[in-house]
Amino acid sequence: MAIKQKYENLKQYILSLDSLVVAFSGGADSTFLLKTAHDTLGDKAIAVTATSCSFPQRELNEAIDFCKKENIRHIICSSEELSIEGFAHNPTNRCYLCKNELFSKIWNIAKKNDMQHIAEASNIDDNNDYRPGLQAVSEQGIKSPLRYAGLNKSEIRKLSKKLGLSTWNKQSFACLSSRFPYGEEITPQRLSMIDRAEQILLDTGLKQVRVRHHNNLARIETDEKGLCVLMRRKNRENVYKQFKEIGFIYIAIDILGYRAGSMNETL
Repeated sequence: MAIKQKYENLKQYILSLDSLVVAFSGGADSTFLLKTAHDTLGDKAIAVTATSCSFPQRELNEAIDFCKKENIRHIICSSEELSIEGFAHNPTNRCYLCKNELFSKIWNIAKKNDMQHIAEASNIDDNNDYRPGLQAVSEQGIKSPLRYAGLNKSEIRKLSKKLGLSTWNKQSFACLSSRFPYGEEITPQRLSMIDRAEQILLDTGLKQVRVRHHNNLARIETDEKGLCVLMRRKNRENVYKQFKEIGFIYIAIDILGYRAGSMNETL
């Protein structure tokens, strides 16, 4: 199906929902979904962003700025994953525990604001990876308009660019809790280490980054351009020095580079 037809199908589907709360992270997918929902439903589409220690402040700021720019009603709620029983132990269903808690809170917000539906921004590419959070999506009756329309990541970026969204080429992002191997404990201190480490890499000029936490070792994943940046000795030395100051003992660069869901390779 042509991308233009998929986009039309997406708008028609959203229109049929009448009113919608979009779970908004500020990423490329959720920004495109929110923009389309607001263009289609007007004030009957609102955004909800959840804050926690696994969600960097820079991402929250971008989400706030976008809603202000587009004049979209934006509600920010607290959803601290580490308070969920069992989450900190990082089980293989960690994402399910998080999403189940999050959507319960968003449903409360939706009901208080007379909104009939909630939407999340997974796309059809997500069907190819281990995504336990989609179980919570199904159980709680959350809509997935992008998957319904059959849109993949590449098509979402193309449509976002056409709509003039600055997120059309924004690097992919997942919550900081995804940086830990299953079974390794997640703590506020470790999340802060990851957040600071990734900010250092972004400030160095990298765009697509993940810092995977392996106890006292930081494993850097980045794209080809990022690998080129890190090949400069001065950049490597600066990154090494700053990572050591954060608390890492060893710093490694993954030779395969960035890949979504690399922690699922152990499953």
